[in-house]
Amino acid sequence: MAFRKMPPPSAVPDSPEKLIRELPRRKIPDVLPHQGEVMRTYAALPPNVADVALQLPTGSGKTLVGLLIAEWLRRKSKERVVYLCPTNQLVHQVAEQAEEKYGLTVTAFTGGKKSYSPVDKASYNNANHVAVTTYSSVFNSNPFFENPDVLILDDAHAAENYVASMWSLRVEKSNNKHDSLHTALRSILKRHISSRDFVRLSGGDEGPVDWSWADKIPTPAFATIHEDIAEVIDAHAEAANLKFEWATIKDRLHACHLYLSTQDILIRPLIPPTWTHAPFERARQRIYMSATLGASGDLERLTGRRTIKRVEIPKGWDRQGVGRRFFIFPGMSLTDDDSLKLRHQLMHRAGRSLVLVPSGNAASKIVDSVKEELKFRTFDAEAIELSKKPFVAMDKAVAIVANRYDGIDFPDAECRLLFIEGLPRAVNTQERFLMSRMGANALFNERVQTRVLQAIGRCTRSLNDFSAVVVTGAELPEYLTDIKRRRYFHPELQAELAFGVEQSEGVPMGDIIENFGMFLDNGPEWEEVNQQIVSRRAGALQEAFPGLSELCGAVAQEVRYQESLWQGDFEASMECAQQVLAGLNAPELQGYRALWHYLAGSAAWLGAQAAKSDALQSKARTHYASAKGAARGIPWLIALASYQVDPSPTEDDVSALMAQLEQVEAVLASLGTVHDGAFARREKEILDGLASKESVPFEQAQRLLGELLGFEAGKVERDASPDPWWIAGNRCIVFEDHSGADPASSLDATKARQAASHPNWMHTNVESSRGTQLLSVLVSPVSTAHEGAIPHLSHFAMWPLEEYRSWAKHALATIREVRTKFVERGDLEWRSVAAKAFQENNLAAAKLYDFLSRRLAAGLLKPVK
Repeated sequence: MAFRKMPPPSAVPDSPEKLIRELPRRKIPDVLPHQGEVMRTYAALPPNVADVALQLPTGSGKTLVGLLIAEWLRRKSKERVVYLCPTNQLVHQVAEQAEEKYGLTVTAFTGGKKSYSPVDKASYNNANHVAVTTYSSVFNSNPFFENPDVLILDDAHAAENYVASMWSLRVEKSNNKHDSLHTALRSILKRHISSRDFVRLSGGDEGPVDWSWADKIPTPAFATIHEDIAEVIDAHAEAANLKFEWATIKDRLHACHLYLSTQDILIRPLIPPTWTHAPFERARQRIYMSATLGASGDLERLTGRRTIKRVEIPKGWDRQGVGRRFFIFPGMSLTDDDSLKLRHQLMHRAGRSLVLVPSGNAASKIVDSVKEELKFRTFDAEAIELSKKPFVAMDKAVAIVANRYDGIDFPDAECRLLFIEGLPRAVNTQERFLMSRMGANALFNERVQTRVLQAIGRCTRSLNDFSAVVVTGAELPEYLTDIKRRRYFHPELQAELAFGVEQSEGVPMGDIIENFGMFLDNGPEWEEVNQQIVSRRAGALQEAFPGLSELCGAVAQEVRYQESLWQGDFEASMECAQQVLAGLNAPELQGYRALWHYLAGSAAWLGAQAAKSDALQSKARTHYASAKGAARGIPWLIALASYQVDPSPTEDDVSALMAQLEQVEAVLASLGTVHDGAFARREKEILDGLASKESVPFEQAQRLLGELLGFEAGKVERDASPDPWWIAGNRCIVFEDHSGADPASSLDATKARQAASHPNWMHTNVESSRGTQLLSVLVSPVSTAHEGAIPHLSHFAMWPLEEYRSWAKHALATIREVRTKFVERGDLEWRSVAAKAFQENNLAAAKLYDFLSRRLAAGLLKPVK
């Protein structure tokens, strides 16, 4: 008989946790008490709750909870359930755990939908199996999963880029397919950005300041080029492989923002409009699972939902951590060369290790060094994502993963050693702009913390796991060791970090290696030491980030703002922005408040243009003025004066100083603040160079000093080229160095002509100097000038060499002082302190320019025959 017999319908328990007992192939006896508590709380919710968030810390069995809820819903209501993971590797991992550990049969979907088998598609469509797939399989313009009943979003805290990518057109400068489009867009944008920023956008010299640069075209300026932008992208989108992303936003440019960086040109809305995507919006329920849900409404912003019902963290997990981490901070005691030697020694001792780095270039360097020094086999992200079994099967191997800080798990003995080299606080240009240029760091406190927790937890996935975490590079060491920031961490992590700092500061390499061996052995010796961490944990308290309740209270109106803007209802959008502003009063939120004044003003401005409304135009001017007033330390907002009245010269100078301090922040961040080493070496290089009579070290030191002071500092070796130049705002100081001259000699006509000609050379050869007030400055020990030099002396300033050296020492001392108060980029309180110091010590570009312009060589050099 060929007909299949239909099985009788089985009874479904009243709660998901009871389902485990009906899975005979399971390898676990039952769910844990806290897992059962979460599932019972979920089952008691009304079925019409559309958005539910479950917080289950790493190591608490989040995957099992999600899979049991998914299977329970499938059986109980015959619903199509899709379980979403960030990466293919996690899809395979979840499916493997379901089958081999929990006795559940699910269907994994990876790759393009054309590769899905008919059997697998039928199993999902008929609700016979839960589907496990990636976010990208749902968030695309033509998904196979077009009508799910329930979506379960695992690692929801990591979903932002996966979700927002559907409405984000990112034109990458390093992508060959994007070359023509990037070039065409640059030509449109050129008239709306400064000369220096155009050089950055085009791919000029890129130092640490340029690499971290981000900017935004103001909405009124962006609106004037919508049609030009659309025509260019229409012509290039298909060749650039961007036609699907472009299709989602091409008719909604009024609801988007255009961001710039050295890496890309990004067009996207502030909040992803998920309500426009039917597979997401029409699902009966969306369940968000995360290790850290936060209390600022960040999950709602990431997913475009007004409200999400939260199921609280199980009791006890507010103090209990996951496994044990031994933090090592090599930079607190070792040079860069010794830190590299330590890395190789620890890798050799551990056998298997994982390295997380921020870029492909950094990964390539580590691959080369591992192969050369250790002869270990290396694995990249692609290999690990396909399967991590070959890596785990080897005794000597290193997995090196670029630009991925979550979604790769190595529990138990799979890996006991993790290296993290830096951690970008921002994962896209919108975030970088809002953090570094808008001073909106408070908005991202929880998001950045979550990324850090995910990164350091790659090898500690359960209570009995243990792993050493070696932290190097930029930003992350400072983030983890900052004693003021530490109080916002979980008590367990506070204790681990305090212990790690004590064991790293001033400790020789041999002791670090010995301590690592003791930790790896995990014997009685380590257990005795471990009690120090446990004791510290008992006395640690976790504080909440400032402004969380106000951020949470505003999020529903933020989403409504984006909904209205998407529909072109500018007045309603402005009103929503005003309601957001009504709830943002904490002093820590001044940057975010300034942002919402800008957004309210932009909505009003768009409405005024569409309806020819004087009332809305007045509203726009008011909000733009309020944006400037809300946060004086944000130079980008001062530029909005061009949409009201002409800025005063004083306002221009304030804007230039704040822009200068933004650059100082970038340099300080690149040098690090966890210890004095890199800054002290830079300081010594400058002082030694300025003390030299040789031109090359003197000029190099002068360029580095300008960079440290926040100027765009440059130097090229060409015919008749000047020595270093410093540019900030609309001021340019270009030097002619004469440091090797005999103090008893006189300035000759050739050197005088050279100094006087530098402004012309700069305007001809350095694009970012055009439109600036330009002053040529001679730095020299001489006090007299030959007769032939006299006609040129009124065309440049004179800075006596010893006076210049004395000023430079004082400038370095000022930088060193303000550096002690520096925590992170975009800190408006720090900018206020630094601005006062720069003004008082003649370090602000306008002050320095005015000081030097009063010292023309004609008044300081005596003529001799």
